[in-house]
Amino acid sequence: MSIQELSEQEIIRRNSLQRLRELGIDPYPAAEYKINATSNEIKESFNTEEKNFQDVVMAGRIMSFRIMGKASFAELQDHTGRIQIYVNRDEICPGEDKTLYNDVFKKLLDIGDIIGIKGFVFITQTGEISVHVKEFSILNKSLHPLPVVKEKEGKTYDAFTDPEQRYRQRYVDLIVNPQVKDVFMKRTKIVNTMRNMFNEYGYFEVETPILQPIPGGATARPFITHHNSLNIPLYLRIANELYLKRLIVGGFEGVYEFGKDFRNEGMDRTHNPEFTVMEIYVAYKDYKWMMGFTEEICERVALALHGTTKVQVGENTIDFKTPFPRVTMTQAIKEHTGYDISGKTEKELFEICDKLGIETTPSMGKGKLIDEIFGEKCEHHYIQPTFIIDYPKEMSPLTKKHRDNPELTERFELMVNGKELANAYSELNDPIDQRERFEDQLKLSEKGDDEAMFIDQDFLRALEYGMPPTSGMGIGIDRLTMFMTNSPSIQDVLFFPQMKPEKKAVELTEEEKLVMNLLKEKSPVSLAEIKEKSGLSNKKWDISIKKLTSNKLATVTKTGDDLVVELL
Repeated sequence: MSIQELSEQEIIRRNSLQRLRELGIDPYPAAEYKINATSNEIKESFNTEEKNFQDVVMAGRIMSFRIMGKASFAELQDHTGRIQIYVNRDEICPGEDKTLYNDVFKKLLDIGDIIGIKGFVFITQTGEISVHVKEFSILNKSLHPLPVVKEKEGKTYDAFTDPEQRYRQRYVDLIVNPQVKDVFMKRTKIVNTMRNMFNEYGYFEVETPILQPIPGGATARPFITHHNSLNIPLYLRIANELYLKRLIVGGFEGVYEFGKDFRNEGMDRTHNPEFTVMEIYVAYKDYKWMMGFTEEICERVALALHGTTKVQVGENTIDFKTPFPRVTMTQAIKEHTGYDISGKTEKELFEICDKLGIETTPSMGKGKLIDEIFGEKCEHHYIQPTFIIDYPKEMSPLTKKHRDNPELTERFELMVNGKELANAYSELNDPIDQRERFEDQLKLSEKGDDEAMFIDQDFLRALEYGMPPTSGMGIGIDRLTMFMTNSPSIQDVLFFPQMKPEKKAVELTEEEKLVMNLLKEKSPVSLAEIKEKSGLSNKKWDISIKKLTSNKLATVTKTGDDLVVELL
């Protein structure tokens, strides 16, 4: 990075860095810095009568300064919170040389720098628990200024709240908005609660391939890559299912995996192309047993996080107290649309979609059409946890036929707050039936459905060796975390969500800045009007407007007989 690209603050910090080195201070020391206390421990346990914490070693980031001549206060933030520190010139510089205080502490340290301190805890005259610093060390010189969040009379100013900046620079978000960390700590507690429960049941945690020769276990569009050495295409997995069921064939009673899956599809407030899922498969169980198991997971997680089964999600209070209602897919559609889809042909389903105003494409089969009807007209009605059960066969190519109705399958989805949270089956273990279902999917693929399943010959071979009756279930960890932490967007529960490419700053000439400022005052605006206001010559105007449009800062469109300029 050239000096021309740096802000004034960044230049000052680099000059301070150089000055520290000239003073013989290493701003990035390698040695271990052994701490023995945290800000939270001190605030919770300090007792003036016991006089504990009299030999404290801490480390953290400077978040504020109050320089007052021979003595100063600062606020130090570690991984548990913030605490005030008090620094006295003559105590940290007992000799004649006061450089460490006068130059280093007062002039060369900045907000955001990481320091280590040694001292003792006391209470100031205003009643604030603080650390009296006897010595300090620089552990990291920060070269980029933090956004300064100010508070006054209970109000916050200049907060780092822009969602795009927060998601793109999560490291800054976590520094200046420490409450954000709570969501991710709860996410870990969710996973640990589930893992502990599965281990109590005696099930085995495993890992299965992420790079797969055939993407299976779901209907989704995969990411494709290429393995140079084998000279074959490989796919990022869209689901863990088929490999986990191979392990059931191999003799495991129950297996589960917390893993990353990838789907090359749209992004919105509830979908990210990379997401975390938990899938579990248990031999000799069916989907009815799995409903009770899923209820127990949800109830345990709610109690672990909140101490109650009632969880606030947006404007709704969701109660995860078991048991949850069961509603068949056919009942749900009939209740909310008035149409009975039982036994309907593909043509009849297209007609129903047309009457309901649901968009369709010729590549859609019966399963996709029913899924669209339910998603558009029914899903949002199920706020409290509800199992939607007994899906039509065409929607579930990996699911066992219903024991009472061969047109249906033994499948459920758990709906919460109008969204799917869990998906489960009595797993199809008839290899001949499974092959026929895969072949039906192949026909859909030939019609143009790019989410239809591939035929996995090795999985079929595994089934031919024999898989015991099995139930499997998957829960989206991101969505479960959204519900349990009342987070409105999936980006709030992912440390580093996928983002559009960051726009690079475009260096503008004075003429281009002039046009941009005029557009900020009025946009859209007639090209003739803004050109006249700019006062630029024809040549300078042409150069300026071409630069702005080529860098997608503005656009020129024809409206009737006029050309109109609009700020993008």
